[in-house]
Order: sequence, then C-alpha cells, then structure tokens
Amino acid sequence: MRKYKISLFFILMVALMGGTKAKITVYTIGDSTMANKELQKNNPERGWGQMLSQFFNDEVIVDNRAKNGRSSKSFMGEGLWGEVINNLKEGDYVFIQFGHNDSKPDSARHTEPRTTYRSYLVRYIKETQAKGAHPVLLTSIVRRKFDTTGKLEDTHGEYLLVVRELAKEMNIPLIDLEQKSRKLIEQLGPEASKKLFMWLEPGICDKYPNGSKDDTHLCEYGATQIAQLAVDGIRELNLDISQYIKK
Repeated sequence: MRKYKISLFFILMVALMGGTKAKITVYTIGDSTMANKELQKNNPERGWGQMLSQFFNDEVIVDNRAKNGRSSKSFMGEGLWGEVINNLKEGDYVFIQFGHNDSKPDSARHTEPRTTYRSYLVRYIKETQAKGAHPVLLTSIVRRKFDTTGKLEDTHGEYLLVVRELAKEMNIPLIDLEQKSRKLIEQLGPEASKKLFMWLEPGICDKYPNGSKDDTHLCEYGATQIAQLAVDGIRELNLDISQYIKK
C-alpha cells in the first residue's frame, strides 16, 4: 500500500510537471530608443522596450537586450547577439529594431543599407528561426525633426526601405514603428510632440541641470506611447503572443 502511494505520488508529480507550460520570452534587440535606462539620478529617459512588459500578463517575459549606441553590426560584433541566441528557446520571439546608428561613420557601427545592413538583418532572422523562435522586424521610430513648414522629415532613408522589403521577401512579420510614430508625432505637431522626447527645462532634473532638447530619445511618457504602438502592431499581425496582452 505504501509503495502504491509513493508511485501514485510520483505519477502525479510527473503529470503536473509535464503540464507546466514554459513562458514565452520576447527578446528586444536594438538601440537607445529601445534600451533600458537607469532609474537613479532622477533620470526621466526611458527606452520603449523598457516599458513593454506592462502590457502583457505573466505568460510573457520581456527581456530587453537593446543597448545605447548599437547598430546591427556592433550589436553582433560585441557579442550581444550571442548572449541572446544562447538563451533563445523554441517559441520565443526576437523583436529586431536597428537603423538609428547604422549610418554612423565609425567602422564599428557603419553599415550600408542594401548590403551590410541587409545581411546583418538576414542573419538575425535566420539564426532566430534556426532555434525555432519567431523573428519580428521593426522600423526605427522617427526623430522629431520638423522642417520650416512644419512637416516631419525622414532621417533614416533606405534603412527603412530595406526592412520593409526584407519583411515581404522573407515573409517576416513587420511592425512599422516609423509609420506609426510618424503619425503620432504629426498629429501632436511641432510643439506638443516635445512631451514624447527628452525636452527638459533647466533646473528640473539633476542629470540635466542645463535642460535638454533631445529629439531622438524618449521620456517615460513617450516610451510608453511607443510601446503601445508596438503592442498595436502585435495585435494587427495577430501574433500568438497577442492573446497574452492585458485587456
């Protein structure tokens, strides 16, 4: 009788363990517009990847691996991608957003849109798929750069086109954050759109005592708004993880 009880106990334990579903991890890789920012020193800056987890329930883990100043080339060259791929498991997602720093002139970061930039994106996609995970391409968010007529300028050029073309060519889900953020910023206009970015008056932030007029990086409010746009894109694509978005 005792042996029977012990056997039954182990059978139940194995059944329970077998029925435990592994949580899905969404890895976000990219640059400073996506990256985690320090919370000390009264720092108001945030990356939109930093704000993404609040939109999901406990079935999804957001692991934000984006880093300031990285391009598609330097993220891989510094071994940051290797750290992601070593932990990636079947069913996970990789959100890929580069472009802001790929046009920088230094050799560690610079890529050409239709050659090296494209080849790095292809590598991220194929290596993600090889692990049984799901790549998702994202275009870079717009910079808040209005011309004299109040029209928002394009500062990313062919880097955007390559991402869009590659998504179609390789049948990869695309969240066009450039278009989504452009629409949001244009609706707000030149003045009101400052509240999305790191525009600070002098004397209100210890880290920026002289104030800030930054049209690239996001404050907490702006990062949350961009994260919401990414979540909208997830819903529109009907990705499997959309079922875990909080109602």
